[in-house]
Amino acid sequence: MPPSAALVRTARCLWRGQWLTLMGGLGPADAEGRYRRPAAAFAGRPSRPADAAAPSGHVLIVGRSCPWAHRAWLTWILRGLADSIDLVVVEPDPAAGRWRFATPFAGCTTLAELYRTSGSAAGAPATVPALYSRSQGRILVNESARLIELLNDWPGAGPDLWPAAQRETIERWRERLQGSVNDGVYRCGFARNQAAYNEAEAELFSTLEALEEQLQRGVAAGEGWLCSAELSLADVVLFPTLIRLELVYAPLFGCSRRPLWQFPALAAWRARFFALPGVAASCYPEAWRRDYFGSLFPLRPSGIIPAGPDLASLVAG
Repeated sequence: MPPSAALVRTARCLWRGQWLTLMGGLGPADAEGRYRRPAAAFAGRPSRPADAAAPSGHVLIVGRSCPWAHRAWLTWILRGLADSIDLVVVEPDPAAGRWRFATPFAGCTTLAELYRTSGSAAGAPATVPALYSRSQGRILVNESARLIELLNDWPGAGPDLWPAAQRETIERWRERLQGSVNDGVYRCGFARNQAAYNEAEAELFSTLEALEEQLQRGVAAGEGWLCSAELSLADVVLFPTLIRLELVYAPLFGCSRRPLWQFPALAAWRARFFALPGVAASCYPEAWRRDYFGSLFPLRPSGIIPAGPDLASLVAG
């Protein structure tokens, strides 16, 4: 026998109240229900340390599923920084809602402990990525936008991803991507109401259309990357979001108006980026889907991880 209309109304009312409470734990929203990303604990970009070139003098801490950590990981790969910066991958602890070290690091078993020993404010979220200095015994920076700029300035064998000659164009795209694409998918998924979702979703796909046009012009001019013929930080910040689009953001966050294959230049750009040396090794689709679908309880209360496309099929050239 189906439940009564009164029972359904009551259950929906109770669930919405609980849902709003749980969503508040994922991230803040403004009065109109728009998701707002919380500020980072170590947001400033420090100067390049004097011991930057010291072997294993610093540690880049990342998580496999986090797109913000992925951009720092990619910069570390592309700039060839493995000799001076070690990589440590933390694992999610969904039950406790935190990141933990597979083996103790600097006397800490969780990332939250490392944040506290580094002097973070009480209650500040312990997030990835984070750059840790072994000589100073503390985290230097954890804001991904500032961190990738610092890594680009680090002594390394890789290319300059933030050249002065293209910096104005790179920054214009980085700023747009940050709000409408990188944060945009989260603004869709964490929207508190239909109007907030509609606004974020429209902005996301408007920017994808602009990217498609930009890349088509570039291909016609013999330039295969977003800002010029050379790879840049604008490309780096776009890739982590687009490589997760069909696997996570479309089914879980409602970013499904158009599949990426309907943006042929953008799809080709993604495949080209994925083929760069070292990039594929930073991509863990099983971890992405497990962590997003399994951990974001308010968005997927059942915890069921649906079947999805194979990553290889998405990046086939």
